[in-house]
Amino acid sequence: MRMTRSAAVLPLAAILLGGWAGCNKTSQHAPDVWAVVNGKEIKRDEVEKYYRTRVNPEGPEPSQEDALSLKLNVLDELINNEILLERAKKLNLEASDGEVEDKFTEMKSPYTEEEFQKQLKQGGISVDDLKRNLRSQLSIQKLLNREVVAKITITDQDVTDFYNANKPQFNVAEATYHLAQIKVTPRKEPQIRNRKNDDATNEAEAQRKIKMLEDRLNSGADFAALAADYSEDMNTASTGGDLGFVPESGLNGPQVDPALKKAVLSLKPGQVSQPIQARDPDGPAYHILKLISREAPGLRGISEPQVQQTIRDTLRNRKEQLLKAAYLAVARDEARTTNYLAQQVVEAAGKLPDAAKSTLPAKVPQAQP
Repeated sequence: MRMTRSAAVLPLAAILLGGWAGCNKTSQHAPDVWAVVNGKEIKRDEVEKYYRTRVNPEGPEPSQEDALSLKLNVLDELINNEILLERAKKLNLEASDGEVEDKFTEMKSPYTEEEFQKQLKQGGISVDDLKRNLRSQLSIQKLLNREVVAKITITDQDVTDFYNANKPQFNVAEATYHLAQIKVTPRKEPQIRNRKNDDATNEAEAQRKIKMLEDRLNSGADFAALAADYSEDMNTASTGGDLGFVPESGLNGPQVDPALKKAVLSLKPGQVSQPIQARDPDGPAYHILKLISREAPGLRGISEPQVQQTIRDTLRNRKEQLLKAAYLAVARDEARTTNYLAQQVVEAAGKLPDAAKSTLPAKVPQAQP
């Protein structure tokens, strides 16, 4: 069982127009300056750094055109971020050192120190780079929360209109189970994402661990907290073991051990199973399941809390994306921006070997057997 952008990206044509609008052909700039935003330079090294995080160093080398297109996209994101960050600073919404450290700790917590350093190395960034990026993201999010999100309202009439226009999507064809799990395996996992970095590496350790978890649950411990602390399922530990909604037909799949299906069907909403030994695609494992809710087939009424929440979330997300795109468009219109990289691409009819040249490390030849 089983970093969205904070601002919309404009089409390439709009990037070029925005670059030309602020362009001064007589201005002097160093060759490594690829854009200027209200006097703040964005240099090639910064673009290349983020470009490297978007390209798999072990994959095939991107074509010159693909590499340059991606660099233009990265530069556009950096321009957007600089514009919004300046606005956040003017409104005294820049993230504090404490907020940055809290977010840094949260990001780092699922990893061992060795894993964390490996992630940084693979991304080609330092701890300072990461913290600067976090400060920028948090500051921009604070700005958008105040200037965009706080202004969104969803009325009861909005909900009713959406429900009446989309009734088919609330007609559930089969029973659906909202499940959560705690998973323990008797083997060393290549990646652990629980908060305790806890991993049973053999059968004896797995049995002791699952017994400890069972005892704590029987003593009233919170299921989601235990899953976040100890579950060895890297996909669900961070969400408290939440597996989402599983249709009944999904329990019949070849990858679902019959013992797990039997346990799900025997549970009542809110109940937690005994430890179940089952075989997963990766090998044997122990599971403790929780049935959060069971949804019967049929049309969901508009008065049901889940229906209300789904509609409000959908409408809010739609309005948020629309207002963010509009807010960014206005901010860009008011900013003085020059996109030198886009300007050079246009002038060179799309040919710019130096800018398109990959800066990825050379691939290490694989030893022949």
